[in-house]
Amino acid sequence: MIGDLETFQDELAASGFPPLVNKLAGPGFRGRIETRDLGPLRLVSLDTPASACIGRERDASDGEHLAIKVMARGRTRVEQGRGHADLGPADLVLLDPTRTLRFESTAATHVTVLVPRRELRIRPAQLDRLIGERIDGSHGPGALVSVLARESARSATGFRKTEALRSAAAIIELIAVALEARLGDEQPAPDEWLRNRITGYIEARLADPDLSPPGIAAAHHISVRRLHKLFEDQPLTVAALIRRRRLERCRAELTGSGRTVTAVAARWGFTDPTHFSKLFKSTYGYNARALVTSNRAQTTKTRTAEPEQDGGDQDRQ
Repeated sequence: MIGDLETFQDELAASGFPPLVNKLAGPGFRGRIETRDLGPLRLVSLDTPASACIGRERDASDGEHLAIKVMARGRTRVEQGRGHADLGPADLVLLDPTRTLRFESTAATHVTVLVPRRELRIRPAQLDRLIGERIDGSHGPGALVSVLARESARSATGFRKTEALRSAAAIIELIAVALEARLGDEQPAPDEWLRNRITGYIEARLADPDLSPPGIAAAHHISVRRLHKLFEDQPLTVAALIRRRRLERCRAELTGSGRTVTAVAARWGFTDPTHFSKLFKSTYGYNARALVTSNRAQTTKTRTAEPEQDGGDQDRQ
């Protein structure tokens, strides 16, 4: 939508952005904002006139998301934390909505991807090194993220829930690769770099029933003992990490796909339905089948109500 300053700021806040004060905005301000959701991601497209903005620090409890800002047109100088970035078309930068932010921009078009903080798994020390630092969007993983973010903001409609979740997971993984590449030589230790690489490898192969510590170790040219050593000070062992991430994918798919428990479990590498059911209940405190039943009941209720509201359009889908 296109709106004046007040309308634009209201829409911006509703999209999950911190309050911003624009020092250059006048009565003739006109900006465009369009928001689309893709699984856990929120894609916010903005067209703005020349701006000079400041966003104040917010309470950490509001910090559910991190933001990847991708330029499409114009130039922006961003300052946050210890970093500052001069961004041109295609460039991107990682921002933390809970921290003080300053930026100056020409008339510009940009896309911001709001990513659940938990999905990126960035440690505080890594975050401090990445916040406010320019990521080159002209080549390498930064270019892939830049193109995908801009295209997704235009076309993130018509996805089934499972398609949206899988597409979002791919985008999140690419963002993680780009951020890891930006850290470069600043990585505090080789072990952390290798552990992050292994975690990304696991995320990309969760559906493989043969994914296991021996195969992971072999793929990274290390021993199984070395692999376990890398994760000994982490919250989860390698096997537990694989199991937990598979369960999370299963729960997400069971919530909205309409597929059977057995089919979803097999899709994410659980070949024994009985073992999966016990593991799911011990992890979440309720049966996987109950989740499917509840979802079907809600879907039936919605479909029953919709013909009264839309003249039966649901029947044609």
